[in-house]
Amino acid sequence: MAVVFDKPTLWQRIAPIFQGFDVPLMLGVFVMAGVGLMTMYSVGFDHGTRFVSHGRNMILAAGVLFLVAQVPPQRLMALAVPMYTLGVALLLAVFLFGIQKKGAQRWLNIGIVIQPSELMKVAMPLMLAWWFQRREGQLKPLDFVVAGALLAIPAALILKQPDLGTTLLVLASGLAVIFFAGLSWKLIVPPVLIAVIGIATLIVMEDSWCAKGVDWHILHEYQRQRVCTLLDPFQDPLGKGFHIIQGMIAIGAGGVWGKGFMQGTQTHLEFIPERTTDFIYAAFSEEFGLIGTLGLIMGFLFLVLRGLAIAADAPTLFARLLAGAMTINLFVYAFVNMGMVSGILPVVGVPLPFISYGGTAMVTLGVGLGILMSIAKSKRLMQS
Repeated sequence: MAVVFDKPTLWQRIAPIFQGFDVPLMLGVFVMAGVGLMTMYSVGFDHGTRFVSHGRNMILAAGVLFLVAQVPPQRLMALAVPMYTLGVALLLAVFLFGIQKKGAQRWLNIGIVIQPSELMKVAMPLMLAWWFQRREGQLKPLDFVVAGALLAIPAALILKQPDLGTTLLVLASGLAVIFFAGLSWKLIVPPVLIAVIGIATLIVMEDSWCAKGVDWHILHEYQRQRVCTLLDPFQDPLGKGFHIIQGMIAIGAGGVWGKGFMQGTQTHLEFIPERTTDFIYAAFSEEFGLIGTLGLIMGFLFLVLRGLAIAADAPTLFARLLAGAMTINLFVYAFVNMGMVSGILPVVGVPLPFISYGGTAMVTLGVGLGILMSIAKSKRLMQS
């Protein structure tokens, strides 16, 4: 007697691939991607092919997210040391014979031109999470010193290029891992107090420290100018302060409800520089106003809280630290971009996740979200 087996449907074949995906996180990502596409169309419809290219970058990032989500945390942990070693080696290669553009030496030609510092945004938290996983249950103060050294080496190489924005992001992801690993508050409070005192001193001494001809030694001249421009952009309103001033004007012009979809005058009359990349938040605020801005902030807040929830439920120390670092990285991206456009932080060239145009930043975002999804999947599959 012949036995007849039902042929599985297409959905039954592909459903296991999506099993364990975190639905709230995916919904949040879809909503923010939709906001990003809408914003790019509104502010960039008269800016060549930016909208089409932005959509292409999002599709690429979605593919990266999906692929990374299939890699279990155990495999990610195995990649930590090779990725970190490769990243540091490439940064050293950039330092020795990298390509220089506009006074910065950040790129390397290996047949194709790459920016190795982007790799460290992922390799750094991977490496530190791997280190603390190895030391689980036997942590000593020396282990935090080693972690600090692992963080300082690539951060110093990236700062030397110079690339302050990427340095801040790498430091943020690394420090997040160290903090979540259990760094004592006794070691956290003193640097915070020193930073607060330093900022207060800088504000008080602005007139003398920002005078022409003063060399800060620890910063490049363009970095010093960015800090001084932040303190008083009206000292050079048509030069160094132009970006910040126009950003603040656009944000204020949006009012409560905004000027409307595709109706931003500051935006489309070309007063906002880099309106589809670093300063797109100013264009968004002008067209969608305070209400739209609050909605955007709530979207980022939801993703951050969901990422921290995934980190809290992760099955291993490595997964918890890595998920926490990826979440903090997303927060720092959004906070620094909004802060610099609003005039409360120096302009450092950090894009706004989902919203700003840029292929490399979008792929990096896809990798981070894919790691979060992988960790969420590992927890759900273990429970089932």
